[in-house]
Amino acid sequence: MKKIFSLLLVQVLFLYSMQAQSNTIDKNKVMEYFQNQQFDEAISYLSPAAVADTQNIGLLGYLGYAHYMNDNTATAEKYYEAIFNIDSTNVAALQYLSILNKNDNPDGALQYTRRLIDLQPGKAAYYRGMAELFRRKDKRDSAFVYYNRAFELSPKDAKNGVGLADILLDDKKFARADSIIEAGLAQDSVNISFLKLRIRSAYNADDYKGVRIPGERLIRLDEAPLTPLTQVVIAYYNLKLYTDCIRVCEYLAFKGFAVDNIFYYEAKAWAKLKDFNKSNELLKICVSLSISKSAEMYYYNLALNYESLKQYKKAVGNYDTAYYLFKNPVMNYNSGRICEINLKNTQLAQKYYTEYLAKANPTEADEKKAYDYVKERWGKKRKVASKK
Repeated sequence: MKKIFSLLLVQVLFLYSMQAQSNTIDKNKVMEYFQNQQFDEAISYLSPAAVADTQNIGLLGYLGYAHYMNDNTATAEKYYEAIFNIDSTNVAALQYLSILNKNDNPDGALQYTRRLIDLQPGKAAYYRGMAELFRRKDKRDSAFVYYNRAFELSPKDAKNGVGLADILLDDKKFARADSIIEAGLAQDSVNISFLKLRIRSAYNADDYKGVRIPGERLIRLDEAPLTPLTQVVIAYYNLKLYTDCIRVCEYLAFKGFAVDNIFYYEAKAWAKLKDFNKSNELLKICVSLSISKSAEMYYYNLALNYESLKQYKKAVGNYDTAYYLFKNPVMNYNSGRICEINLKNTQLAQKYYTEYLAKANPTEADEKKAYDYVKERWGKKRKVASKK
């Protein structure tokens, strides 16, 4: 994100260079370092002069920028604080200090942004920045005031419209939000942020037909935001457009979203199209996704407890569930062991041991020993049975 600011910030640095400069610094050389993104070299070149002239705002600004672009944010902040201490009205320093503090110190960022607003009250970006900071602090009323002011100052700036419409939708003020969204899309019909907001607004109003156009535009743009396109999936299902529902589900799956809700609606759509086998395949995927892998250990330990209580059928039932969900062949071994030793049911033991031998791949010494036992004793029985 910060690289987007780089050209603007380099221009700001030229303003720095109009102030007092050390005679030992070649401005053109500094700009060449920045243009070539040689920030380490710029720092090495500038640092000695800054040590000799600690009040030189130009040098401090250059070093702050070089460290910022080099991801040395803590050091960059020190240089901008030094500029602020020399000149508390320095706009560039205030901009950077606001950016650098917005995550870890939002209260500090608010103070810097307020100073920017005081210095340049007609600049919409500062009001939007203030709104974003208030939103981070969950102060929605204040965020709305500043988004609204940013939009009043610059209604054609899509960022202002998106910010204001977003908070209006949160507050269920759909009419005004929709007017802003439609104006934004009239200006730029493929603005991704406005398209996502249009889907959200229509979906929340149960206007499923209104979801279709912005949803298809996102897909044509090869954009796959999960929440908006999930809403498109549900809209298509509710409109009984089952093939379109499946198409969007498959698009999301292709984009790497292995989400149970997506497979669930695809399964429902296939069922509506009478392909119940396909639907069942997808529902099985839903089950595997919705149950945590740690559940295997829960079922395993339930089975162990039932064994200790001599409730062997319940123990086998829990081993069966663990195997069904996670396909660990050791669970079949445990079921076979109980059937053989505790339940004295050799036919059922044979069934479990046969499944275990077919899929087991033992790596630990104890399991290898158990596998060898099963293969020696029960594998032969399986061969004899097959000959019969």
